[in-house]
Amino acid sequence: MQDCPRIIITTGEPAGIGPDVALHAAFHRLPIEVILMGDEDLLKARATQLNLDLSFYKTNLDNTTASRANGNGHIAIYPISLRDNCVAGSLNIHNAPYVLEMLKRAADLCLEKKVQAMVTAPVHKALLNESGQPFSGHTEYLGQCSQVKDTLMVFHSADCLMALVTTHLPLNKVAAHITPQRLEKVILQLHTGMQSHFQKAKPNIAILGLNPHAGENGNIGHEEQDLMLPVIEKLKQQGLALTGPLSADTAFSQENRQYFDAYVAMYHDQGLTPMKALYFEELVNITFGLPFLRTSVDHGTALSLAGSGKARPNSLLRALELTHQLIK
Repeated sequence: MQDCPRIIITTGEPAGIGPDVALHAAFHRLPIEVILMGDEDLLKARATQLNLDLSFYKTNLDNTTASRANGNGHIAIYPISLRDNCVAGSLNIHNAPYVLEMLKRAADLCLEKKVQAMVTAPVHKALLNESGQPFSGHTEYLGQCSQVKDTLMVFHSADCLMALVTTHLPLNKVAAHITPQRLEKVILQLHTGMQSHFQKAKPNIAILGLNPHAGENGNIGHEEQDLMLPVIEKLKQQGLALTGPLSADTAFSQENRQYFDAYVAMYHDQGLTPMKALYFEELVNITFGLPFLRTSVDHGTALSLAGSGKARPNSLLRALELTHQLIK
């Protein structure tokens, strides 16, 4: 069989639905070798709990590409050992280092080009922080692992992309973190990422205002006039196709989504509320700026669903499909 690329899946918080949805990759046929990274006993036990009839095999990562694709209930495993017992639905703080070890190992394998990309299942940020490991998100952590300062959180849907200027910040700190330098960097990174990953030579990008009604010409806040417009005009003069600042309350209308290729949102819920309302379980989280491709799901750990068989794998399988498309 012809060589095929490898994609590694980090199975995330072991007490959550990460292992549940990742196991479904064993039945998803693509011309790639998918490798699950996680505790082998945990994954076997969770498969039994979910009545999934599958088998694991070890793969030789010394070869940079695989000699076989998997599917039909067969999947490769890269074992990482849990630090302590794990019960589906019950967090165990002693397993926090296990979660971070998976991310670091997977990033290293990507950097060493032993795998071509990584897909991440959800982690429990609060637990990681309570364990003494500062963790704001995959995007920032993988940037640290790769010694990359500027990474960008992007969400992909069938119609458009959406990038965030700020990510996991309290709302009262958002405005202070939106600087001309940061806004310009995000717009340029989104523009070049769409060129390299999605072959959009000149993507149409909408910039959302920070304030209601995009500030109403300075009557409801000054950020649009003083900060955002100069950056937008500067980049338009450099040839970028930008529109804005737009009022966020109407920016995601059907007509706008048919016109714009991407949006730049100023803060987490401004962008993700409409995107998840429109495309939940279809969204794929992509990190731009890393030296390798990383995608992820659009949901959290859903502890109450872990081990129940009720967690749907749609988002993870969509991330896997998109990753395959982007590395072909």
